[in-house]
Amino acid sequence: MTAAPPANTPATFEIKSANLPLVALLLRSTALDALTRELALRFGDIPDFFDQDPLVIDLSPLQAAGTSHTEIDFPALIALLVSYRVVPIAVKGGSAAQMAAAWQAGLPGAPDAQLLTPKPTPEATRRQSAPLPAALAPAAPLGALVIDKPLRSGQQVYARGRDLVVLAMVNAGAEVIADGHIHVYAPLRGKAMAGARGNTDARIFALALEAELLSIAGVYRTSENPLPPEVAGQPAQVRLMPGEDGADGDRLVMTPMNS
Repeated sequence: MTAAPPANTPATFEIKSANLPLVALLLRSTALDALTRELALRFGDIPDFFDQDPLVIDLSPLQAAGTSHTEIDFPALIALLVSYRVVPIAVKGGSAAQMAAAWQAGLPGAPDAQLLTPKPTPEATRRQSAPLPAALAPAAPLGALVIDKPLRSGQQVYARGRDLVVLAMVNAGAEVIADGHIHVYAPLRGKAMAGARGNTDARIFALALEAELLSIAGVYRTSENPLPPEVAGQPAQVRLMPGEDGADGDRLVMTPMNS
């Protein structure tokens, strides 16, 4: 008769379930040269945007686009993402061939990984219009980062995981970036990027809107398109709205602060 060994608790380790705060890259194209250009455009000026964050590569958009048969150079993709201080740890949503190739590159499958769905707002449901990473687990809210000195050309401030409040002028050539809202209680003449990690509910507020670039969740507007006269140089807010009548693509809406 076989005797069962005694059930002893290991003294040197334990195995338990754990949750990680992850980001996900929704890959909509296998053209890595185009991805390289767009990542440089989006994150090239923000070297501290990621901090060795674990990342899941979501290939579901390729399935929806009918390109699930296309091969992906996973070693090159991993190297590209690592250069932006993210750590790819898994992949999901690909075809059998793509998942096998990912496994060969050291990425296991994570079919149960779920993206967070933004909570509905009183306005029409908004959708993300740019291929930005989406948080898989919310971080604890932080107090706003407050800056009380003018920002000169070439200076950059990033409020990671929180709102940004600036009490002085943001000069042309300066950049203010926040994962949440941006409040500038002075002229805003540089670049302002709110909802930097895909928060479509983020807004930009300024006492004098004169910005070179405005961006919310990756949807941006540059000074090549002049500001509407009713908000140029005036107290105003900027928010993201879905395209009208089912049109593809979200848009930035600028309104006077008192409206």
